[in-house]
Amino acid sequence: MIKANQIKPIPKYMLKRIERADENERKAHNGYTRFYAYFTKYGSELVKVTVACKNRGHKWFCKQVAVHGIHSEYCLVKDFECFMIRGYVVGWYEQGLTQYAKLWETHVWEEAYDKFFNVFAPILNKEYLNKFPEYRYSAVMQYPYLDVFKYLRSYEKYPQAEMLVKFGLAEFATSKQILQKVGKDRHFRKWLLNNREEIKPNIYYVSTLLLAYKTGKPLKETQTFEKARKEFYRSDNYRRLKPLLCGNKDVDYFINYIKKQNTNYTAYEDYLNACNYLGLDMSLEKNRYPHDFRRWHDIRIDQYHTARALKDAEERKELYKQFASVAEKYLPLQRDKDDTFIVVIARSPQDLILEGEALSHCVGRMNYDQKFAREESLIFFVRDKNCPNVPFVTVEYSLARKRILQCYGEHDHKPNDSVLEYVNKKWLPYANRELNKIQAAA
Repeated sequence: MIKANQIKPIPKYMLKRIERADENERKAHNGYTRFYAYFTKYGSELVKVTVACKNRGHKWFCKQVAVHGIHSEYCLVKDFECFMIRGYVVGWYEQGLTQYAKLWETHVWEEAYDKFFNVFAPILNKEYLNKFPEYRYSAVMQYPYLDVFKYLRSYEKYPQAEMLVKFGLAEFATSKQILQKVGKDRHFRKWLLNNREEIKPNIYYVSTLLLAYKTGKPLKETQTFEKARKEFYRSDNYRRLKPLLCGNKDVDYFINYIKKQNTNYTAYEDYLNACNYLGLDMSLEKNRYPHDFRRWHDIRIDQYHTARALKDAEERKELYKQFASVAEKYLPLQRDKDDTFIVVIARSPQDLILEGEALSHCVGRMNYDQKFAREESLIFFVRDKNCPNVPFVTVEYSLARKRILQCYGEHDHKPNDSVLEYVNKKWLPYANRELNKIQAAA
């Protein structure tokens, strides 16, 4: 375990190397923090030091922020924090770049979990590893990625990692599953060697390699299957399908079925929704996986629409009946005593549709008919007395609050002052008095 008292300042030669490496970045990212790393040794342990760089104008700053030991579970960090959304942030109060210190700036080295602060920063002196005989045959100099410590830790436990790097399969050299399989199964090693030219240029999952080796199926075909499986498990789009399937075996069968039937998840979900609406038993194989999916998909969808139309017609019939009853109840709130305007109540949902179409607003949609039938609000039509059948202004009236909620003309435009004065000063008081009479008589 590395200790804070072991930490040494950045060597001058390394500071110059960092400054040279950061020369182009400081021009392109003035004001932003950049990270670099270098190897050194504390006692007998290999150590990686991560530094942060920042410049303001022509002034350049560099500081150590994290120290990792190759065999240490914990690292040491200073003025360095990892946030879930913002990522890594560095405090620069000591350097005078901020007026106040952040709450997490401690100015002293503190322990932290190694995995949370292992920044993938360019390592500027990889050749330093030549000083460690135990890594002489690790092929670490050929390892192309930045997580060198992760690779070396894998190599110490699984020396076969070196073989994967030399095969050009470095992306799998830190996979525990692959390394264990390589160590135990010589046929798998041979299979990797024979297929490396196909594996190298493609981004295959670890599970793809293991499954392709096990089944003998082509890598690309297996990868397509694995992508479908991962998407099924991870995406919320298939939450209705998941209860239908139990375990990997069912999921795999389902994915293969979708492919064999040349269809997709969306079409199957539509089929499933139709079957559930029709009350079919989806535990039966013939319902869950029909032999000719396209044919039965179309049949079930047609049956669904027919059943839904019949149900909607029945519900609509009940709505019309209830709507007419409410309109009859509040008929006294209509007014036709003036020479200029009259106010009439909507008598059916169809009246709302015609009004909305004539005035190009939404009274015929957005469930105003449902609100009317539930007596939440009533819809009245203001008409010119000389043209009583021509849509002019629409009013929504709240029974509970006894006030006007909306009053709009064509295209949701506000009516002129004469209409507003009539609606607010004459009709509204009249409607409220009539409503009080209805409520008192109830």
